[in-house]
Amino acid sequence: MLHNLQFDLPETTQFMRETVFQFACQEIAPLASKIDHTNEFPIELWPKLGKLGLLGIVVEEEWGGSGMGYLEHVIAMEEISRASASVGLSYGAHSNLCINQIRLKGTEVQKQKYLPKLISGEHVGALAMSEAGAGSDVMGMQLFAEKKGDRYILNGNKMWITNGPEANIIIVYAKTEKNKSHESITAFIVENKFKGFKTAQKLDKLGMRGSSTCELVFENCEVPEENILGTLNQGIKVLMNGLDYERVVLAAGPVGIMQACLDLALSYTKERKQFGQPIGEFQLMQGKLADMYTTLSACRAYLYAVARACDRGEKTRKDAAGVILYVSERATQMALQTIQCLGGNGYINDYAAGRLLRDAKLYEIGAGTSEIRRMLIGRELFHEA
Repeated sequence: MLHNLQFDLPETTQFMRETVFQFACQEIAPLASKIDHTNEFPIELWPKLGKLGLLGIVVEEEWGGSGMGYLEHVIAMEEISRASASVGLSYGAHSNLCINQIRLKGTEVQKQKYLPKLISGEHVGALAMSEAGAGSDVMGMQLFAEKKGDRYILNGNKMWITNGPEANIIIVYAKTEKNKSHESITAFIVENKFKGFKTAQKLDKLGMRGSSTCELVFENCEVPEENILGTLNQGIKVLMNGLDYERVVLAAGPVGIMQACLDLALSYTKERKQFGQPIGEFQLMQGKLADMYTTLSACRAYLYAVARACDRGEKTRKDAAGVILYVSERATQMALQTIQCLGGNGYINDYAAGRLLRDAKLYEIGAGTSEIRRMLIGRELFHEA
């Protein structure tokens, strides 16, 4: 079912939501359990998402995009994640972390070269920032890019890269001067066919299975100088600006998971009978459902407010971090309550409750841990005061 509260969405936005909802019900939800069990990336969905105009949802029409805003982007992310959180995560990595970075910082030549196939779904996109020794400490990255003639030679590794095994186009952050920190980070557009690039082991994750994650290896990887994204040694600006949008868009993932939790809990409590009546008629169970609904509504309202601020050009770092901090922790708690609603059945893999919990937990870790988000928000508030 769709939502009773419309949050004053424009008619076109509501129509888009209904379109994505129907697509997700028909094309994604039936695959969700299989994706989780096999841990296989559903590449067949990408051209379909492209045909719907969802992969380039915020990209201007002149580049083949849909020309919509971040409000529409989070709603699409939410409905996809409601059907399958792992598909939603890969969608967010593709459409926001990769495509939107090129849209925001790319040259006209870069946009013409890379956006069309990413937007159509012919190519898969990713972003590579984290390393085995540089997760929360982004400035500690060791991937090094040395200039030789008209190209840069990259050496090092990236870790925990969403869409890594399938990605054709990857935004990669590397240091371009040794013994320096943020002044020397540069963003590059790397193609998977570039000499010296390869993927390593695919990671066997607790949740978000099917959203493929791996290590990337750069061994004298040759990247043309014209593939610098933004300005040389100014990659930190690309990174931090992109992180704000990343956190807002990815915050829709936990909201989609919460809606899936409520969907499952409502369905189960109507069908499951104890003491001669549906368990949903018991007051304790109704209290759980009430808490789930009100929490979800509060999270959705916060998310849409921050997305609308992005569309007005009024994005703030503290609210980009704040919304994903709040909704991710609420999603994990709601998934636990869903398991409780299902009782013993919630603890077996015949039901989706366990998958929802495993998927939800990722959002307290990715795009900056909850601890990093709290530190960032507190620092911003202190400086403002």
